[in-house]
Amino acid sequence: MKQFIVETSARHVHVSQQDLETLFGKGYELKIKKMLSQPGQYACEERVDVVGPKKTLTGVSILGPVRNATQVEISLTDARSIGVAAPIRESGDIAGTGACKLVGPAGEVEISEGVIAAKRHIHMTPADAKECGVKDKDVVNVKVATPERSVIFGDVVVRVSDKFALAMHIDTDESNAAGCGREVYGEIVK
Repeated sequence: MKQFIVETSARHVHVSQQDLETLFGKGYELKIKKMLSQPGQYACEERVDVVGPKKTLTGVSILGPVRNATQVEISLTDARSIGVAAPIRESGDIAGTGACKLVGPAGEVEISEGVIAAKRHIHMTPADAKECGVKDKDVVNVKVATPERSVIFGDVVVRVSDKFALAMHIDTDESNAAGCGREVYGEIVK
């Protein structure tokens, strides 16, 4: 079976242009810090504070480019610690999700929805999907073999697009549960 990199997606924020300008100033543009594994996606120099009723997560990275709607992706541990709801959802599926405040150097934004714990997923090209015998939106199990805490992750959504690069994304809670290090690989198991 084909193996693929399993990447840990730490807490981060995607912002709309309007919210970016509220947080950083009129006409502001994101500055690229480093490119990510998915084509066209990047970590930015900019950081914001994510404020919940109980606590604040300071210095949370923004990922670019800007999106149509602002979205905050945190782990379930983060959500509990700051006192916000973060249902497990696919990126972009934010209707009826948690609320929080974002604080930047030029202002703050209250989002009434958009806080999620990202559903674990695999990005694949159509060729990768064909090779793995899966299609877009399939839900699979993935074995991640680490030296001391191998796991099989269930409920992994397959996302197929010719704009993707092959990689699985899990959050920090999942990564810690499996004892993932810097370079870990997974494979789909039946």
